[in-house]
Amino acid sequence: MEIKTTNIYEQNAEAWLSDKRRALNEGGTASSKTWSILQLLILIAQHAKSPILISVVSESLPHLKRGAVRDFFRILDESPDNNPRYNKTEQFYNFGNGRIEFFGADESDKVRGPRRDILFLNEANNIPWETARGLDIRTTKFTFADWNPVSEFWAHEFWIGQPENVYIHSTYQVALEVLPPEVIANIESNKDKDPNWWNVYGLGLIGKIEGLVYPYFEQVDELPMGEVFYGLDFGFAADPTVLVKNVVLGDKLYSQEMFYDRTGLTNDQIARGLSLAGVKNEPIYPDPNEPKSAEEIRVLNFNVGESVKGKGSVEFGIQKVNQYYQYWTKDSINCIKEQRNFRFIKDRTTGEFIDRTTHTWSHGMDARRYAVASHIFNRSKGKIPVTHHG
Repeated sequence: MEIKTTNIYEQNAEAWLSDKRRALNEGGTASSKTWSILQLLILIAQHAKSPILISVVSESLPHLKRGAVRDFFRILDESPDNNPRYNKTEQFYNFGNGRIEFFGADESDKVRGPRRDILFLNEANNIPWETARGLDIRTTKFTFADWNPVSEFWAHEFWIGQPENVYIHSTYQVALEVLPPEVIANIESNKDKDPNWWNVYGLGLIGKIEGLVYPYFEQVDELPMGEVFYGLDFGFAADPTVLVKNVVLGDKLYSQEMFYDRTGLTNDQIARGLSLAGVKNEPIYPDPNEPKSAEEIRVLNFNVGESVKGKGSVEFGIQKVNQYYQYWTKDSINCIKEQRNFRFIKDRTTGEFIDRTTHTWSHGMDARRYAVASHIFNRSKGKIPVTHHG
């Protein structure tokens, strides 16, 4: 296997070969943190002279599958399907003496399971401290961790600055030779749009969680039984098209990201995506600013409802979403990340929050808002046929 590395790989390799205990990788988006650590772990496993177990852990298995597991197989230039070295049921890959396993921090039996030689805490800021500490205690040789510095968390309190640990800071600048030009352009396009985003994801500096539009949510394995309604945010070019499935039970709102597609879907392709997502006669509430697209979806025999629009509709929708306890299914990776970052923007002159929100993290949030606000309004008018999730 031939690999192309960045300086972040070299720093992690040096930390592994030293007498240190941990390598702590804090930095911005596309800075090669996860990729570099996985490259190193693969080489360690491939060349192990005696049995070695490496655990790669993130907040949930769906999160891993969409991120680290996908990168792992891209590095190997292999597929997880029908791969004799990969056990898809137990989520581990064998390299002779080396084994790399993947599991979520929410899998209590594995978190409290056997010891390992090497631990990689992927996006460690989303893993509770007690879980991370327990995993680290059960690790005999070395722990790697990476994260985007959205805000300070337990690593800053307990690990950074300790003599047994190596701190590695990175930004997209270290990976300029391996990043596609369009990725670099997209990152830099946010420099003047959202100072906090640029601080965290561009410069890799610690941000502040202030002004969150939807401050609280939890994760669940799946949607419960109940009346189903969808929200659809149209995207094209740089913005994704997002479909969110929702169920309301009492004061609880459950949502699931059905697709989050950045490929510039046409309306015919969106309609096919709706069919593949299992949408039948359930109401769909689209972006009210795209009436032509909504009508094109409607004539293809989908139940496209009337979305709340006009002056005050955004504030109304945010208020309606926030009247519920909010839950996302664990496989709603992009929407979970959006909710953690979706904030009101500060006025540059006064420093006060204004009604504008961060566009970068708005797509799934808008899809859910269209659905919740419009469903409540239309339900009050008796306009909605009842359909159920089974």
